[in-house]
Amino acid sequence: MATRKMTYPPEGLNVTDFVKRPSLGREGREIRVRANFFEITSLPEANIHHYDVTITPQVPPLLNRKVYQVFEKSNCNNKAVFDGRKNIFTCERLSFEDSATFDITLPEDDGSTSTRRQPRVFKVKIKKVNEINMEELQRFLDGKAQCSSNVLTAIMALDVLIRHKPSMQYVTVSRSFYTREGSRNLSGGVEAWQGYYQSARPTPGKMMINIDLCATAFYESGPLVNVVVKMLGKQHPDDLRRGINERERAKLEKELKNLKIRVTHRGEKNAKRRYRISKITPQDAQRTKFDDADGHKMDVASYFQKNYKRLTYPHLPCIVVKTDNFLPLEVCEVIEGQRHFRKLNEKQTADMIKFTCQQPNIRANKIKMGFDTLNYRHNEQMNKFNMEVLNEMATVRARVLPTPTINYHPSSKDATFIPRDGVWNLRYKKVVTGATLGSWSVLVFGSEREYSAHSVQNFVRELVTTCSDTGMNISNKNPPILHANPQGNVEESLKQAWIRAGNAAKSKPQLILCILPNTGIQLYGSIKCAGDTVIGVVTQCIQGRHMLKAGKQYCANVCLKINVKLGGTNSFLAPNQNPFLHEKPSILMGADVTHPPHGSNRPSIAALCASMDSRASRYAASIRQQASRTEIISDLADMVKDMLKTFYQTSGKKPERILFYRDGVSEGQFEQVLNEEIKAVKCETIIVYILLFLLFLTDFIYLT
Repeated sequence: MATRKMTYPPEGLNVTDFVKRPSLGREGREIRVRANFFEITSLPEANIHHYDVTITPQVPPLLNRKVYQVFEKSNCNNKAVFDGRKNIFTCERLSFEDSATFDITLPEDDGSTSTRRQPRVFKVKIKKVNEINMEELQRFLDGKAQCSSNVLTAIMALDVLIRHKPSMQYVTVSRSFYTREGSRNLSGGVEAWQGYYQSARPTPGKMMINIDLCATAFYESGPLVNVVVKMLGKQHPDDLRRGINERERAKLEKELKNLKIRVTHRGEKNAKRRYRISKITPQDAQRTKFDDADGHKMDVASYFQKNYKRLTYPHLPCIVVKTDNFLPLEVCEVIEGQRHFRKLNEKQTADMIKFTCQQPNIRANKIKMGFDTLNYRHNEQMNKFNMEVLNEMATVRARVLPTPTINYHPSSKDATFIPRDGVWNLRYKKVVTGATLGSWSVLVFGSEREYSAHSVQNFVRELVTTCSDTGMNISNKNPPILHANPQGNVEESLKQAWIRAGNAAKSKPQLILCILPNTGIQLYGSIKCAGDTVIGVVTQCIQGRHMLKAGKQYCANVCLKINVKLGGTNSFLAPNQNPFLHEKPSILMGADVTHPPHGSNRPSIAALCASMDSRASRYAASIRQQASRTEIISDLADMVKDMLKTFYQTSGKKPERILFYRDGVSEGQFEQVLNEEIKAVKCETIIVYILLFLLFLTDFIYLT
């Protein structure tokens, strides 16, 4: 986390440098914890040589590394490391002058893949950029020098050094590498792989390596027919003998597009050749035809029977590679190590959470296993650079802060109390300010056979009773209940529920309670989109399985959500525990940008949330759409203006201080985001602008 403080005097903007820590904290009970950081005990003493590299034609980092490996064997002798794109760092000068150009030829079996065959010969142009003074890095770590471009480049060099060898051995994504060992099936032809994140980090007095666990989804490798069976939810390849319908074909085309495969029907030599799937044929192999060498029409199934062997699944479609080259599914194999970029479905998401959610001691052991896998001690490049790493996680001092005091309505039993172990319930407690709910309806996405009128009415009765017990005023205890098709027109169903609610209460609808058959993202998203942007009504979603067995505790949790959405206040912190907000009128703001999935050109969504009272217990939000994958919030000025006006209208005061949290910023975007967005928050007040970096993946394990 990085903090800067800004003021806006009449003559212009004044931005201070990084705020220095005044001293270490003193509050709380001191404990000792292990952190997932490993100390670098020996740094390179000599200057590091920095070279710029240009590889033409331009290819992805994976192929860049293959080209570099060929170059390295004859020119570097393990004394250089490569970041896969533009930078080479060496512990000694390379054998040529400050610049040189090399012709590198890759072997035929490099396994490259593309819609066109990759060139075999590459030009590698290398030019020396600078020498990195490592003494300056040590002075910075000791607090005797400022952070300069030389310091940042030195840290980058160390980062490339520790990642160089794993990137040549494993599937690499940014600073993480993944192995199939210990993978878990996620269904649908997808599996979760365990990975390890590593990054060189400056800390007071020394450099350390941050190692953490990560996981991501990959396509299953192996025969394409087996993968298709799982994607379509079948049990066995024999289930495909009768072919597939158009809906299944369209699903396959969407899932398989751009997947890399190899063929098995042309012998071992050609098995190394890779192809990328472009689409699925609309007809099966028996009806998919092409012109043979003599210009005669021939179907794919007959061609394979004549030249190779009779197809086992002639009723299945073919994949299309290159320009209308057809391959039956059964002669293709999915190549290992391909990331699954699409959004996981409900079951896959649940299984991924189970795969990644681990007890602290288990997580610590796996991090240690990751350290052993990285094997820094026997890393040839690190040895050449004279870099050594301690093999134990760092032990650091920590403090358990005092538990905050929570306040509920004065009529509550234990209206002011201190939670124990981070949990408490609403038994005998009332919310601070209860909202009134009079105009509402219940929309059940499912048939009356699935959710009977009796079960829905029982749930509504329990919810109304619980809401009343917790301090809300429910004037209409028997709202209209409607049923809708989850695959139908969601917007139209919500409109009908809105009309029924208004007619029943003779007033503008306040809430539509939606009962969902599952946690599917698509239905939930459609409800929120229609409710928030088309109809203009608050929606509260619950899962049908919870409704059927709902007790008071579950209903109380739903009640808390509904109360806040309707303008009520549930609880607040004691004023003496939040002096920043109470000494002067102050506003908390939080901003983030959500980007579309990889490969999508959909717009990014910028959101700003701000507190509306001195207790920071009520919030308003502003949302904007902007250019795809743009991190800077382009319309931040108007969004901030909206929040400041709302704060004044709600509290009757103008804020004298703004505490602004900005999430989701990578280190490379820091200066740009800071410079652009601070200008948008111009006002006659003090602003504390806090950027939350993405890359500090720190775990603490309590030492008993």
